[in-house]
Amino acid sequence: MTHTAIRPPRADDKTQDVRGKGLGGNSVGLLGSAVIGVSTVAPVYCLTSTLGSTAGEVGLQMPAIFLAGFLPMLLVAFAYRELNRAVPDCGTSFTWTVKAFGPHVGWMCGWGLVIATVIVLSNLAGVATSYFWLLAGEVTGSESVAALDGNKAVHIGTCLLLIAVATAISYRGMTTTKGVQYALVGLQLLVLALFVAMALNKASGPDAVLPGGVDFSWSWLNPFEVGSFAAFSAGLSLSIFMYWGWDACLTTNEETVGSDRTPGRAALIAMVVLVGSYLLTGVAAQLAVGSGGAGLGLANPETSDNVFAALAGPVMGETLGILLFVAVLASATASLQTTFIPVARTVLAMSTYEALPASYARVHERFRTPGRATVAAGVATGVFYTVMTLVSEHVLIDTIYALGLMICFYYALTAFACAWYFRAELTRSPRDTLFKGVFPVLGGILLTAVFAKTLYDMWDPAYGSGSAVLGVGSVFVIGVGLLLLGLVIMAVMRRRSPAFFRGEVLTTGTPALVVND
Repeated sequence: MTHTAIRPPRADDKTQDVRGKGLGGNSVGLLGSAVIGVSTVAPVYCLTSTLGSTAGEVGLQMPAIFLAGFLPMLLVAFAYRELNRAVPDCGTSFTWTVKAFGPHVGWMCGWGLVIATVIVLSNLAGVATSYFWLLAGEVTGSESVAALDGNKAVHIGTCLLLIAVATAISYRGMTTTKGVQYALVGLQLLVLALFVAMALNKASGPDAVLPGGVDFSWSWLNPFEVGSFAAFSAGLSLSIFMYWGWDACLTTNEETVGSDRTPGRAALIAMVVLVGSYLLTGVAAQLAVGSGGAGLGLANPETSDNVFAALAGPVMGETLGILLFVAVLASATASLQTTFIPVARTVLAMSTYEALPASYARVHERFRTPGRATVAAGVATGVFYTVMTLVSEHVLIDTIYALGLMICFYYALTAFACAWYFRAELTRSPRDTLFKGVFPVLGGILLTAVFAKTLYDMWDPAYGSGSAVLGVGSVFVIGVGLLLLGLVIMAVMRRRSPAFFRGEVLTTGTPALVVND
């Protein structure tokens, strides 16, 4: 790998306010960017892991909760779009919040994104590993092969191998990433459409209805029909998690054709695809099997953490049902690979702006990717998952539950940063008022409310795995502890890079630094 040299700007530089980092420009178009956004979210994986939990919280109002979770994400997506038009920088949330609120808030926003991504990468790797052996058992018809996932050494070894492969693909650049993603995303959406069609067919006639199926009602789309605010809040937290990851479109902005506009449009396209997929699947599943807590019902506690494993055979038959296992594996694997994109490019930007050690600003001369940052993310993910698995399954579960806190933290900060960054333009036109002010602030307020409610719920040991530390819920300890760890690392970096934290490197008016090729 070689370090891309950066020179200070000349007085006559008239480039836009973006620091060049040596990434491969014009590598991704609108479709490729949207595919990366959908892939990072991993819709099939999200559905199989949260359909049951959401149905358990809100019952038949699950589609309404999907719409409710979509609203704050859509509002925040407008903030990302407007900020990207002004500052198409791969550091996204980090860069924008530094420009709006200063280096300390911006650094913590970047930390929230990085640590959330490492957590979800480890979870995705674990899910992909489990489905790999589950699928192997289905194909071979051998329970002993499927049971290999329960062997800790085999499980960890397979998981590390998947992480290594995903890291290598991301390392080789956006062109390789894009090609793999077209296949994996296309496969999972095609199988999901087949599942919806067959579930609707099972629910269409009296002779084909599965046990527990119910008739459609428009009340399913009414969030006010949810039984209690506590149930609504719990369901909303799950729904927000199901949309997380669409902002990967924006972190590739310096590598995208039309970097100031294409990523924002791609993010909105990805959001529409996701909400459509979730609504169709949720409605079809409820029509076919209902949301009850017994049998094939979505809320059955014995199957709610992996709904598609339970419904594959009854809905699609034994042969086609295997495709659903393949789709979940493809979904988790695809997301594992693309989720390296935002973390590596955020670390690259933080390093370029002297908020992290300079070595992470190295860009591979041939592949034009943040090679050192990508490898570091892969190593961190492998170490994190291995340690958490060996220490305790409960700790690993609670770490995943703490993920929602990080998501709301950095999304809300970015939304508020949009309104503050454009504060002088908010009265210029009705469009600016809405898209740069009202919508981002409303989205930030909604996510802040979810953050506060999640923080309150986490205090209870019953939240998550049920474990506690000195009477305090483990999820709370982990979530708050990871944010405090960010403060510690920031204090160390402040001593190493005082210029950044004095606001001398990246400010609202920082001119572009141009790459010397």
